[in-house]
Amino acid sequence: MNETKIPLAGVIGSPVAHSKSPQLHGHWLKVHNLPGYYIPMDVSTDNLADVIKTLPRMGFVGVNITVPHKERVIDIADQVTDRATLIGAANTLIFRKDGKIHADNTDGYGFIQNLKQNAPDWDPKAGPAAVLGAGGAARAVIVSLLDAGAPEIQVANRTRVRAEALRAEFGNRVRVVDWVQAGNMIEDAATVVNTTSLGMVGKPALRVPLDGLQKGALVTDLVYAPLKTPLLQEAEDMGCMTVDGLGMLLHQAVPAFERWFGVRPEVDEATRAAVLE
Repeated sequence: MNETKIPLAGVIGSPVAHSKSPQLHGHWLKVHNLPGYYIPMDVSTDNLADVIKTLPRMGFVGVNITVPHKERVIDIADQVTDRATLIGAANTLIFRKDGKIHADNTDGYGFIQNLKQNAPDWDPKAGPAAVLGAGGAARAVIVSLLDAGAPEIQVANRTRVRAEALRAEFGNRVRVVDWVQAGNMIEDAATVVNTTSLGMVGKPALRVPLDGLQKGALVTDLVYAPLKTPLLQEAEDMGCMTVDGLGMLLHQAVPAFERWFGVRPEVDEATRAAVLE
C-alpha cells in the first residue's frame, strides 16, 4: 500500500447508526497512533454488491458487515473462510491487494474469547449448552461451542422450524427443544446463552423461567444494552457465573482490526470504557 494513502474501514448495515464499532475502532486507531478512519455506512440490500465492489477503489482495506447483510455478502465475496461457510454468514470483509474480496466470520471467535477472558473457570465440556434463539448469531455460537467441545447443544426458538434447520445442518450433538420447554432445558445446562434480542432496551422481556439454573453454570447474553440484562441479574442472584455481551463485540473486532491496520489490539478496560461512552 502506498504510504501516503490513508487506510479506510467501516461497517455496513441498515440501520447502522446504533453501531458501537466506529467508537471501538476509532479508540484503537488513536491508542496505536495509526493513520486511518472507520466509517458507518447505511446501505440498502439493492445497492450492497455495487457499494462493496467500489470500496477498494476508494482506499478501503475492509469492512464489517452487520444486519441484514451478513448472509448476502457470502455470495459477493471471491473467497470465503471455512468458518464463514459453516455459519452461512460473514461479518468481516478484507479487501486484498490482488483485488480479491475475502469474507470471514469472527463472531464465534469473539463469543469464545469473551467467555475465556471474563469467566476463566468456564469449561465448555462440563455439560450441555442451552441456546435461546436460532438466528445468525445462534449459528456462530453453536459452531464455536461444538468446536470448544460442548457435549450437547440444546436449542429453543420461538419458531421451532428454524431450530430444526440448525439440527439438520449441525448434526446430532444439537437437540431441539420447544420454546415453552426452554425453562426445563436450562436445568441441565452448564452453559446458557441468549442469542435473541429479548431483554434488550425497547424489546419484549425474555420470559423463560430461570428457577432451574444450576449454581455455578455460566450464563451469557449477547444483548449488551442494557449491559446487565434481567437474565444476567437473575442468574447472578442465583450464584451463576455471568458474562455480558459487550465483550463479544470487542473480541470479534480484534482479528479484523489486525488484518486491516496491521496491529493486534488489546481488549482491556479502556476499550470497554471507550465503547460505553
